Amino acid sequence: MKKFYATSMLLLTIGLVHAQKAPIAKTKMHWGTGSKQDTTYGCAQSLLVDNVLYISGVPGHGPDMATQLQNAYRGIEAMLKAHGATFAHVVKETLFTTDIAAVERHNAVRKAFYKGDFPAASWVQITRLLMPQAMVEIEVIAHLPKK
Repeated sequence: MKKFYATSMLLLTIGLVHAQKAPIAKTKMHWGTGSKQDTTYGCAQSLLVDNVLYISGVPGHGPDMATQLQNAYRGIEAMLKAHGATFAHVVKETLFTTDIAAVERHNAVRKAFYKGDFPAASWVQITRLLMPQAMVEIEVIAHLPKK
């Protein structure tokens, strides 16, 4: 039994090492830079692996939370559209905010984009975001239909 276990573990380890060496096919997109990724901060705004789309945090902009939510979700909508997707493809959302109570008050803005088909979601209040004027930043994961 010990020999069988040791052999199984060795084969599993060899398989994992081999799997880690195989490159992952990634399609990156970064708006307005002429590049597939931003080298200043070290990120891509979206990354597609197989049929899973990862959209980096989209910060809000504008004078108040309702406007910032509207603008952030419009930015996400544009990225989804660029990949042939909609909010119906979003399976996970993470929302970071400096004012969780304001997000709660303006949740109707968010809900309108999902049209009743809501993803798994987390809302987190933080001290500040990278863009100091932003009150909200939202990232999503979407599953696209397999081609």
